[in-house]
Order: sequence, then C-alpha cells, then structure tokens
Amino acid sequence: MDRSRVSRGARLVAQKYPCTNRDAPPQGAACRREFVQGFLAFLPPPCRPAWNPRKGPKGRSDLPTPRSEMASMASSATAVADLVSRRLERSAAAINPRRSQCCLSLSRSAVRCKWVEPLRNNNGMPSGLPLVSGRVLPDDLVVPKIQVAGSKYDTSLRVFSGTANPSLAQEIANYLSLELGKIKIKRFADGEIYVQLQESVRGCDVYLVQPTCPPANENLLELLVMIDACRRASAKTITAVIPYFGYARADRKTQGRESIAGKLVSNLITEAGANRVIACDLHSGQSMGYFDIPIDHVYGQPVILDYLASKTISSNDLVVVSPDVGGVARARAFAKKLSDAPLAIVDKRRYGHNVAEAMNLIGDVKGKVAVMMDDMIDTAGTIAKGAALLHQEGAREVYACCTHAVFSPPAIERLSSGLFQEVIVTNTIPLLEERTFPQLTVLSVANLLGETIWRVHDDCSISSIFQ
Repeated sequence: MDRSRVSRGARLVAQKYPCTNRDAPPQGAACRREFVQGFLAFLPPPCRPAWNPRKGPKGRSDLPTPRSEMASMASSATAVADLVSRRLERSAAAINPRRSQCCLSLSRSAVRCKWVEPLRNNNGMPSGLPLVSGRVLPDDLVVPKIQVAGSKYDTSLRVFSGTANPSLAQEIANYLSLELGKIKIKRFADGEIYVQLQESVRGCDVYLVQPTCPPANENLLELLVMIDACRRASAKTITAVIPYFGYARADRKTQGRESIAGKLVSNLITEAGANRVIACDLHSGQSMGYFDIPIDHVYGQPVILDYLASKTISSNDLVVVSPDVGGVARARAFAKKLSDAPLAIVDKRRYGHNVAEAMNLIGDVKGKVAVMMDDMIDTAGTIAKGAALLHQEGAREVYACCTHAVFSPPAIERLSSGLFQEVIVTNTIPLLEERTFPQLTVLSVANLLGETIWRVHDDCSISSIFQ
C-alpha cells in the first residue's frame, strides 16, 4: 500500500465527512481528528505515515500527536488488543453510528477483520457503504473484492494454444469455463517463428497447450518460443501442457554412439523457462527423470476404459494383449482395470527403426476378444503383425487401443485392412479427415487434461484421478 495514497485517503475522509459520534463534540473538527487518528492506528507499520511530534502526519498541524497510550502499544499484548478495540469503536462510530461494534480481532501477525470485505459492512449487499447524508467511501479507501481461490473463473489462470492442436486446447478451455488466451503466431518467409501474446499475463499462471507431434521439430520450436514469450511477459508460472511428447522414444541408447534426444528436449523446455510440464502417456516412465522441473504424467487409459465399458463385451471373453515386451506393465495395469482380465504378450524381434516382426504369442486368445493396448501407433507395423498373429491363434475379434495416433505412412492402409474390429485412439494428435477410416474411433482427453490443469492450479492431488 502506498503511504501517500493512504495519507490522502485519510485526509479526504477527515475533510469531507463530518462525525456523527454521539460521544464527540457537536462540531466536526475534534471528531475528524479522532477518526483519522484511529484510522492511522490500524495501518500496518510499513503503511503508517510518520508522526511529527508537533505537526502530526505529513506536516498536518490540525491533527493531534499520538497519545500516551499509543506510545505504550508494545508494552503488552492485552494493552494492544484493548487499544485496537477502542480505536475501532471510535472509527466505526464515525463511519456508521449503528455499526460501532468492534469488527477486528488481533492475531500474532496482523489485525484480522471479521467482515468479508474490510471497511465495508454490506457483506454481499450492493457495493458502497452508506454514510451520513447518503455518501459513500471515497475510491482511495474502498478495498477491492478479493478473488476467491477455487473458482473456475479465476482470472489468474490463462490457457494459450499453439498451432499444433488448437481444437484440443479449445475443448480444455471450455472444460475450465475459460476463453483461450489471445496469442499471435506466424511464420516469416524464411520459416522463422514469431510469437506475441496479445494480452497481459503478468502474475498469471499460464498453461501452454502444444503437442510436439509431426512436424515435431517445428512444433517443438514453437513451444519453446511461446515459453520464452511468457517468461519475458512476467508470467508467474509457465506450464507446458504437452499431450504428445515427441522424441520420447529416444530415451536410452540401444547402440553405441547414439544420442538421447529425449533428455535434450527436456533440457530445452526447462531452459526456455517452463516451471512445470504436463505430459500424457510418455513412452517410458524413466522419461520423467529427464526433467529438472516438476512433471505430471497423465494417463489416457481412463478415457479408453470408459469407452470399452460401454461395449457389450463379457469379461470372461476378454483378454488384454501387449504388442511387445516393453509394454507389459502398461497392458497389465490396463487389464486390472478391466475386471482383472487375463494378459497375453506378443514377442517380437526388431530389425531396424520402424520395422518389426512378430515371432510368437505368450498366452491364450482362442475364441476371445483381444484388446491390444499400446501408448502410440506410428507406422502400425508392430500392432498389425501382432493382430495377424492373434487371428492365427484363434482370436474372435481384435481391438487396437492407443493414446497417440501418430499414423505415419503406411499406418492407415494397415489399420483399415480388416485386421481390427475397431481402432480406438485419443485426440492428443489432431487427425485430418483424409487420415480417418471406418474402423477408427477418436476419444477426447480434453476433460482429463482440463481436470489436471485445474488440480495443478488449485494445488490438489493428480494421482487420485487414476485411482
């Protein structure tokens, strides 16, 4: 609070509003001095104007010097409490004779007001405190209404979208009952990226929704520039919401002299200025350790489970299949949610990048409905060969489920070849109309990500969503 502003406000009250305290003299001068002295007594020390022994605060000669009781405030807590109560009664009576009862309580650190809005006794009534002659408090003394934490209309929460998946960002904003933040993103003629925030984010918690899906390098750099723009605009916190985290498969060395690009991308996001990351279904759990900032790992399984629960599939006929050994933990967790369904594993041997060959099946799928669960489908080579093996082993129907539909060529041809009864994916990556096919079902993770954003903003548990 600015000292000069407080002093001007106190003077304005003393000059414009006569006192109606019955205990005060009929003339207003003495009561005005009493009110201003009481008003200044309640100000915290950093905001209280300095007293001059002869001239009063800020050189005012018509205001009294502090009385002896003011000099002995530090003597005891009881004396301070009594003094605060007396001062308050006088000031409250000066404002409204009918509301002169003490409304402050003394705590260890500060004086707390028992009313919802300090210096205003309406408590939910129309704004403005009626005074004598129907006047209201001057603007300098009106305390603005405090924003209630926990409201989904909190203006300190801002959501911005990159160009990678604006439809998902809009759905998230709708869930949060917010409007997407205004941002300008364009490409120069030479391909460079330009980002400008078109509204203030100073002191705000900013969430940037931008998956690093294909084209991965361009979308990643756009995210970094967005983070930098928010950091330079004095955002309080910056959270990168990355529904699909590109380079997540480059999480370890499989051969000599390879890079670990996943760690490099994590460092870039951190150095750009992000304070937190929200990612959905990382390729491996150890990728979370690459970040030096907090990361919330969101799973898309609840969305797919809710959809499968709506289908008329008997739990006795269901078997969950992992398309490779690396996805066993993911498939086992998925099977437990499906009434602890049995688990089968497709053992494969990879001969190169994006080239896979299914070898044999571990488990029984004969006469059952097989649900293949994976984190992503890229070229669909792994899951298509696994489905062919399941049909050879006697599976009645095969469903393919994944969170991230990368769908690099020739994925569409493989998935629409008749091997699958249905292909269930989410919208972490946008799918154009030409990349769809009759067996494809796209589910939205907007509510899941929106709830995660809200819980992060409200300091609530994230793991309870998936329990």
